[in-house]
Amino acid sequence: MLATVFVYAAWLQEASTGWDIRSMWGNMGWLARIVVFILFLLSVYSFGVMIDRFLMYNNARKQSRLFVQQVAGALKDGKLDEAIAIAERNKKSHIAKVVATGLSEFQSASQQVSDQEVIEAAKRGLERSVAIVHAEMKRGLSALATIGSTAPFVGLFGTVISMMLPYVVIVQVVWMVLFALWQIAKLPWGF
Repeated sequence: MLATVFVYAAWLQEASTGWDIRSMWGNMGWLARIVVFILFLLSVYSFGVMIDRFLMYNNARKQSRLFVQQVAGALKDGKLDEAIAIAERNKKSHIAKVVATGLSEFQSASQQVSDQEVIEAAKRGLERSVAIVHAEMKRGLSALATIGSTAPFVGLFGTVISMMLPYVVIVQVVWMVLFALWQIAKLPWGF
C-alpha cells in the first residue's frame, strides 16, 4: 500500500507542470500561444502609451507652472513680444501653446482692423489652438481605452477555448471506446 502511494506521488510529481514561463509556454497549444502573443503586444503598446502620456503630462505641468509665472510680468507691462518669446521657449507647455497663438493673432491683427475684429480673430485663433493642443494631449488614449475594453474578452476567448479542448479529447476517447466495443460486439463469439 505504501509503495503504491510512493509510486503515485512520483507519477504526480513527474506529470505536474511548473509555473514558470517556459513550462507554461511548452504546454500551450498553438491557439493559446496566439492569444498570449496578442495580449503581450497589446500590453507592450499600452505601457508605451502610458509612459509617453506620463512624460508628456509631467513636462507640460512643470513648464506651464514656470510659464505662467514668467509671462504674468510681461503681460502686466504690456510687452506682447516678450510674452510671445517666453511662450515659444516653453514648447512643452500646453498653456504656452494656446497663449502664444492668441497673442500672435492679437498682435498681427491689431494694426489692420477694428478692436472687435481683433478680439474675434484672437478668439478664433485660441479655439483652433485649444483644439490642436487637446488632440495632442489625447493622442493614444483612445487606443488605450479600446485595448482596455477588449483585452479581457481576448483573454476570455483563450480561456474558453482552452477549457473546451479537454472535452474534445474526452469525446474522441469516448468514440474510440464505443468503436472498440462495437468491434468486440461484431466478433462471432460476441457477448
